[in-house]
Amino acid sequence: MAVDSYTTWLSPVYKIVDNAVRPLYWLTNIPSRVQEWGQVSGTSRADLEQDNIRLEQESLIHRGQLQRMSELAAENLRLRQLLNATELLMDSVLVTEVIGVSPSPQSHTVTIDRGRDDGVYVGQPLLDAEGLMGQIISVYGGHSVALLITDSTHALPVQVLRNGVRSIAEGQSDYGRMTLKFVSPTADIVEGDELVSSGLGGRFPVGYPVGTVASITQKPGAIFVDVDVNPAAELDRSRHLLLVFSSGRDRVRGIQ
Repeated sequence: MAVDSYTTWLSPVYKIVDNAVRPLYWLTNIPSRVQEWGQVSGTSRADLEQDNIRLEQESLIHRGQLQRMSELAAENLRLRQLLNATELLMDSVLVTEVIGVSPSPQSHTVTIDRGRDDGVYVGQPLLDAEGLMGQIISVYGGHSVALLITDSTHALPVQVLRNGVRSIAEGQSDYGRMTLKFVSPTADIVEGDELVSSGLGGRFPVGYPVGTVASITQKPGAIFVDVDVNPAAELDRSRHLLLVFSSGRDRVRGIQ
């Protein structure tokens, strides 16, 4: 034992012994291998097919659950973004959910699950985690209808965040496009400028993100330039939204 502990003289002997007894290990495993082979061979084809069907069903169930988990994770991220957006607001807000959209491509309206019972009122601003969505145009007991800022009948006073230049943003019945009205060629507006609500007219509070200037086009002989704007809000995909209550309005339930 002392020689084995303090020297390596017995290492060759160990190797020789290990090679000598290895066939014995193989022989002693023969009964268990024969038993396993017998169990596999004795399983009927019907049992194997049944097990295969069961495993396929379990795989389908697990894949479906995994898809649901992915959707829940994405929804959790959207809700986090929405709650983070409330930190930038000075007014009280109420979380709501889209429960319907207009079937007409020319009418950009959505139905939400909050109504008169929740203190919703006509003209109330509606936004998502990214920016201004629209305003309430019809209120019922348990739901309301909102007109989106991209609707062709909607116009919104805006100003350039960089320098305060004011203009009017009009919808074009295109979720990804708005235009600025009556912009002079000499106006200090450039591509990439961020637009926010100006607060003029008293309908929308000042400072809500509206969009970003995408392009500026000067047509020959035209008095004004064409300015295209990409909306900040995800108008065609946001599901959870915020109803904004001005400081002078009471509400039934809200988040400070």
